[in-house]
Amino acid sequence: MSEIPSELNYTPDHAWVRRTGDNTVRVGITDYAQSALGDVVFVELPEVGADVTAGSEFGNVESTKSQSDLYAPITAKVVAINSDLADSPELVNSDPYGAGWLIDLEIGAETLEQDLVALLDADGYREVVEE
Repeated sequence: MSEIPSELNYTPDHAWVRRTGDNTVRVGITDYAQSALGDVVFVELPEVGADVTAGSEFGNVESTKSQSDLYAPITAKVVAINSDLADSPELVNSDPYGAGWLIDLEIGAETLEQDLVALLDADGYREVVEE
């Protein structure tokens, strides 16, 4: 059974979102996703300052088994990327909710509330992975 922390929000395509400030969130892939991918060997992320659109591709993860696109959970600006993944992509496997995070996004606080409500909670995501 995959770990699904209750304090996070989720997308049906296996991204997690953690609110980190009034108008910022951190994004990564779930324990379920990293397990399905297998050993991650490369992570491609956008540039800091790039705009991402909810539902659109912003990068990809390559593993020994496959390559998987990453989709933005919300429309926002990239304010940080996890540069540790360049040398240690396996962090996505070993600590998907911690050191294996992907990007930080910034958005207007009033819009962020609406965006987070539109995402899945832990119970909703659990239903997705148990189907």
